[in-house]
Amino acid sequence: MTKNVIFCDFDGTITNNDNIIAIMKKFAPPEWLALKDGVLSQQISVQEGVGKMFALLPSSLKEEIIRFLKETASIRSGFQEFVRYAEGNGYELFIVSGGIDFFVYPLLEGLVPPERIYCNGADFSGETIKILWPHECDEQCDNGCGCCKPSLLRKLTSKEDYKLVIGDSVTDLAISQLADQVIARDFLLEKCRELGFPHKEFVTFHDVMEFLEKKAEVGI
Repeated sequence: MTKNVIFCDFDGTITNNDNIIAIMKKFAPPEWLALKDGVLSQQISVQEGVGKMFALLPSSLKEEIIRFLKETASIRSGFQEFVRYAEGNGYELFIVSGGIDFFVYPLLEGLVPPERIYCNGADFSGETIKILWPHECDEQCDNGCGCCKPSLLRKLTSKEDYKLVIGDSVTDLAISQLADQVIARDFLLEKCRELGFPHKEFVTFHDVMEFLEKKAEVGI
């Protein structure tokens, strides 16, 4: 039986801002900037770049970082309604995030069940923050994704399933190549236009629901 499956990014998609960037701007020394530029230009892998960025931060900052994000991070308009819409209209919704568990789970608490969330982990037992990678690339991917979204898509769907990807950044590019439809903003939107991926632009999750309503009307 075929399924309708949605893979939704977290940072800069569900949240209005990219939380990793916010953390680095607030807490990291200037060296993080070169790592960020290397990831965005695809000169270094996401896994390498994010791992090295968090290694710049002392583990002792954990509670301060969580407090900072709880005070500053905001959920994009319409997301709560979108989750209910997906559940009520036969969509399987997965959150696939290059973010880290110690802030992804608290920010999504009460919105998405934990078993529907796939993200990276963190180890605070050492002097600096060590990022853990429970969802690394499978044998079909060698991009060093960290949380490998294409691998998760292959694991969670069959070829016949309808696959919708919602995202905004370089970490969503590889999974977008495997999608039947992409709903994009920011960097990902530019790349979809450049590469010719089937896509729609979104600003809020009300836009996403409007697309799904139109899809249902025309039966695609």
